[in-house]
Amino acid sequence: MRLYSGLLLLAIAFVASCSRPGVSAKSNEAESLVTVGTTTVKTQPMAQQLTLSSELVPFQEIDIYAKEPGYVKQLFVDYGSHVRKGQLLAVLEVPELEAQLRQDEAAIQAQSDEVSRAGHEVERVKAQHNVAHLQYERLASVAKTKPGLVAQQEVDDVQGKDLAAESQLDVAQGAYQASQSQLVMAKAKLSHDQALYDYSKITAPFDGVVTQRFANLGALMQAGTTSTQATPLVRLSDENLYRLVIPVPESYVKFIRIGDPVKVQVPSMDRTLQGKVARFSVDVNGATRTMHTEVDVPNVKHQLLPGVYAEAVLTLNQRGSVMAIPLQAINHEGDKVSVYVVGSDDRVENRPITLGIQTPNYAEVTGGLREGEQVIVSDRSALKAGEQVKPKPVQSMGYETSTTEK
Repeated sequence: MRLYSGLLLLAIAFVASCSRPGVSAKSNEAESLVTVGTTTVKTQPMAQQLTLSSELVPFQEIDIYAKEPGYVKQLFVDYGSHVRKGQLLAVLEVPELEAQLRQDEAAIQAQSDEVSRAGHEVERVKAQHNVAHLQYERLASVAKTKPGLVAQQEVDDVQGKDLAAESQLDVAQGAYQASQSQLVMAKAKLSHDQALYDYSKITAPFDGVVTQRFANLGALMQAGTTSTQATPLVRLSDENLYRLVIPVPESYVKFIRIGDPVKVQVPSMDRTLQGKVARFSVDVNGATRTMHTEVDVPNVKHQLLPGVYAEAVLTLNQRGSVMAIPLQAINHEGDKVSVYVVGSDDRVENRPITLGIQTPNYAEVTGGLREGEQVIVSDRSALKAGEQVKPKPVQSMGYETSTTEK
């Protein structure tokens, strides 16, 4: 029995001594594999972003001139005055037009009297004509019913008086109509001069804020329609809506659409607003190779200021769900791109791929990969195709930057 136990212990010791080298070799082999960071190919929404810098300008900004020359009699606004459409800004003193209006009113009164006189003359001549016409009709009737009772010469004389009275009536009616026309012309001249005089009251054409004032009380304002040296009264800017004019590079023109949302960042005011693409020129400038594009930015709380710089972040080429990989997984060899894929046997495969759109962090894969495959995102400089590795899933690095054009 003791002999049997001894032999059993020797056998166990022999087996153990024979098996240890194999286990150690496998352990060393596993420990010698290179550990690589991997990430899974997955689908996700993607979109390109383009950041362009520009200057915020009012949607409308005009210099307000006088329509007729005159002296500034009253001035109701100054720098920073907020005005509403139709609000009175200033009143000019125009002595010549005031005198002309009084003259026009006098001319209308005189012409009205002439119309009244001509009307009375028509009535007088009409009454004379009626008498002459009745006399002629009576004599003509008697001469017809009782021939020889009335001499024909007498009938002819009465008929001549009737025709002369009718002619005088036509003349009187013509004079009356002419006087009425003259009255209409006098009233039209008064309306014209009154319209010119109304321009002495300068009003705001839209809601806005006065950003410049060029005239003082008593200053002579030249008519902006006739003098190239005319000075405006004020400069008025729309404060409810701003426009951001951005030059979109030629390579991005095809992605611009009316109504696209735009994030507008104003660094100097520490504000971020939402705008939209409102209009673009539909052509590319030959000198700059850019397209004039405008973003409308509402200024609801009136906190924006004209002239400040802003950055417009445009979201372009949005894709709902595409297969994507991190940029750090991509190998570039000339015009060819590839990735290192870790297969089911943990061996490295250098796989050519084709790419679609790119963002600062990811690239769309349009061919060469399948969803769920593992690609290497860690250092690949020492790796070779066919090499066995030890994959370790890692979170890919991201960057907060975006494509920026100044």
